Parts: sequence; C-alpha cells; structure tokens
Amino acid sequence: MSKKQNLKVLLYILFCLLFFIPVAGQTDNPKNESEKIIFDTDMGSDCDDVGALALLHHYADLGKAEILGCIYSSGKVPFGAGIVEAINIWCGRPDIPVGAYHGSEVGDPDDKMLAEKLAKDTAAFKNNIIHSSDAPEQTRLTRKLLMREADRSVTYITVGHTKGLFDLLTSQPDDISPLNGFELVRKKIKRWVALGALNANNTERHFVKDWNFFFNETAPFSKYLVENFPRPVFFVDGGSEVYTGKSLKETPPGNIVRTAYRDWLWTVEQKTLDDQRPSWDLVTVYFAVEGTGEFLQRSGRGWLEFDEKRGCRWNAGENGLEQTFIQQKTGNNEQFADYLNERIAQEPQNQHEGGINE
Repeated sequence: MSKKQNLKVLLYILFCLLFFIPVAGQTDNPKNESEKIIFDTDMGSDCDDVGALALLHHYADLGKAEILGCIYSSGKVPFGAGIVEAINIWCGRPDIPVGAYHGSEVGDPDDKMLAEKLAKDTAAFKNNIIHSSDAPEQTRLTRKLLMREADRSVTYITVGHTKGLFDLLTSQPDDISPLNGFELVRKKIKRWVALGALNANNTERHFVKDWNFFFNETAPFSKYLVENFPRPVFFVDGGSEVYTGKSLKETPPGNIVRTAYRDWLWTVEQKTLDDQRPSWDLVTVYFAVEGTGEFLQRSGRGWLEFDEKRGCRWNAGENGLEQTFIQQKTGNNEQFADYLNERIAQEPQNQHEGGINE
C-alpha cells in the first residue's frame, strides 16, 4: 500500500473516531434537541416531585425541554394539581395545561406537603386549580396533547405511580382521536422514562418493591404497563443519596418550590431545608433531558420481571421488550447534588412577580 493510500486510511479512521464513536460523558441526546415532555406526578407524596418540576422548568429556560403538559394522577389527596399549577406560574409558564385524576381510588392518602393549605392560598400563588375537579380529566388532556405532536416525538415521564399512564394506554377511541390508547401511544410517544423498579438490578437477584410501582394500590397498573407498553422504556434508579433542597433557602420566600419543600420536610420528618431530601425524581428528569450525561450509566438492555406479590427484578438479555435500566454511577453523590441544587434554585427567566413572606 502506498503512503498516499496509508494516509487516506488513517484519515478515514480518525473521521470515524471523531464522528461515530461516543466519548465518555456524552449524553443520549447528541443533537441537543429540545425534549417534548409530559410530566406525570403524584405531587405531595414527597417533595422531590417539586424539585423535579422546577428542574424541568430550568431546562425549558435553557431551550432543552418543552413542557407540553402536566398530569397529577393521584386521587386520595385531590390538591396536588393546584401545586403543579402554582409551580408553573412561579416559573413563568402559567399556560401549561394541567390534568388530574378525578377518582379517589389510588394515591397516598396522607397530605404530607400540606397541599390543601397551599393550593387554597390562591392570593399568594395565583393558581386557579384548587381541587382536582378544577382541572381537565387526565386521560382526555393527555390524548389532546399527543394528537397535537409529531409522531414518536413525546417523552412521557412518570415520577409518581402509574395510574395516569395506564389510563392513557387503555383508553378508547373518542372525539379527540379515532385511535385507542395503545395505538395512540405507539404512534406519538417516543419513550417512557419512569422512576420505578428501584434496586431491581441487584446481584442477589432478589425481588424488590418500590413506592411508585407497588404501593397505594398501583401494582396492577404497573404490571400491565411493564408488560405491554409498546415503546421503549427506561427505568431510572438513582438519587437515593443525592440530597437537595438547601439551595432553596437563598430563593425568595414566595417561591412555591421552597415552600413545598419546607412544608414536606417539617410535616413528615420535622426537618428543615438544611437537612434536604433524596433526589429520585430530579434524577429522572435529568436523564430524560440530558441522557446519562456525567452522572448516570446504562446497565444494558434487558427486561423487568414483575410479580404483584413478590416484587420486580431486572433480567439481562432479550425477551422482545425495548427496556433499559439506568443507574447512577458510584462516587458522585455530592457532585450530582451540587449540580441539581444549583439549578433548582436559579431564578426562572420569566418568574412570576409576587408571593408572600413566610
């Protein structure tokens, strides 16, 4: 082979290395496109839901995410939708549609965040939704949102339980769309990103039960989704030792994010913002927007084995389902917490003016 030919081969190899082989820390969104997101939450069971929505708004400020709508899919405490709307208003996006579950069969029965008190303080937070019945019914809203979007363009995030997504998947044709839920999801949703199956990828191969997938009467819905969801699924397991919340002390007292964190921490654990809270939901939003980035890693393709009584466990290999388990890298708890704390405390670009002193 001539020197000229050798040079051509070398240049070709360098081209492949630069453009086709991923480098360490590269995200799963290499084009840095804005993610179209529906955010499904059980706002109030924990305060990390609040941090997750604040983080999502931060990404929207950066042009990395577009929040199509929010779903409050709990029923036993019917005031979480009001908190969702109040956060959207505070973050400068009052027109984001908020849907809610109108039943009362599922969800945490305890108002841990004092959501009723906060939702009724409309003078402070300017929300119009107080009770779930004030918001559009969740399935109709989600079907409308999906019908507006391009095919396979929407990321559906669940940081709470699975009732909302189950209702969507099993919905019937209506005046919004001639497609049933399964067909609509397969046509419009790009992927489901779920905080769920925590600790299911364990070396002992134990079955485990986590809050979102198994408790508060949600296990049957989780099982159906895990076994039947027609688009790629990413189960996110991270944030247990990543503590956030203290950065909110430096934000204005009228910040609903700060208030909700404070009230949850004190009501449930008699703690303050300095004590903070694990960041499961924030980590899920981070993955949905940034990909694995600096802090997470893929644990390979496989499938989630789901038993309503015993729990779930992750299995490596193929079984026809497009499922991936995402885990946090080791040794980065403090760095990850600093990253998240900085972002949830940043002033929104179009922040709502007002609020009250606490």
